[in-house]
Amino acid sequence: MRFRVLGSTGLRISVVGVGTWQLGGEWGKDFSPQEVAGMLGEAKNLGINFIDTAECYGDHVSERLIGEAIAGQRQDWIIATKFGHKFHSHMNRSEPRSAAEIAIQLDDSLRALRTDYIDIYQYHSWGDSQFDDPQVLAYLKTEQKRGRIRHIGVSISKNTNMHQTGQCAARGIELLQVIYNRLDRAPEREVLPSAQAQNVGVLARVPLASGLLSGKYKPGVQFAANDVRSDHDPAMRDARLREVQDIARDEIPAGMDMSQWALAWCLKHPAVTAVIPGCKTVEQVRANALAGDIIL
Repeated sequence: MRFRVLGSTGLRISVVGVGTWQLGGEWGKDFSPQEVAGMLGEAKNLGINFIDTAECYGDHVSERLIGEAIAGQRQDWIIATKFGHKFHSHMNRSEPRSAAEIAIQLDDSLRALRTDYIDIYQYHSWGDSQFDDPQVLAYLKTEQKRGRIRHIGVSISKNTNMHQTGQCAARGIELLQVIYNRLDRAPEREVLPSAQAQNVGVLARVPLASGLLSGKYKPGVQFAANDVRSDHDPAMRDARLREVQDIARDEIPAGMDMSQWALAWCLKHPAVTAVIPGCKTVEQVRANALAGDIIL
């Protein structure tokens, strides 16, 4: 496993982390504590030291499963979570916006994760006017001084959002999370260069394009009703899967696993510090980790 320093944070993180939206139950499967402990235990064995989660992956469900799985091992992990959405039911969220509401979310996240500090606390796909709220930023800075937040990050919703990206350094935001993968290269135009110029670390989320770059799916695939991918436009999904077939034929070296290639492809961009693929099994954890040794 390779490691990189995350922007100006000084944090040395594995280039492959663990994304955990799936643990909240919106990806067609509910997870037991034993399953999560098995996956994170294997991740640790393979050199992974970074977990990304959020307040609304379930109602702090993902965080609770993580907190239980790594109990007694907090010092071995760098944990990023988020604020700004309240889970109600499958793909049904509201948006707490005031500093007082965010204070409640931080307390709940700390309790769920069984920790007294969060390494990276991220704005979670907020609109620009919400992001600009000075009271929220002032609250985050206060908690940073208290030590309950070590670093502040932002997870942008639209992956071309320069309003938020361009303000990172000025606002003391040291991490940018963005959708970036072989099927969606939009951040290369402005967002990634801006992050580099500001010395802001970048996490590439959805690096496997919601599984489409795993090589497992063909045009016409149907996902279960409780899988978030069932809400995606079928025609657009099929068009992307045809593009995946072209990529497999024209770009991937013979004998290389497609999902590992797709993760390594993201990591070759000099702005990207780490990728955060999800996983549903220990086997997928192992496959993802192998990408950390591939240099394209």
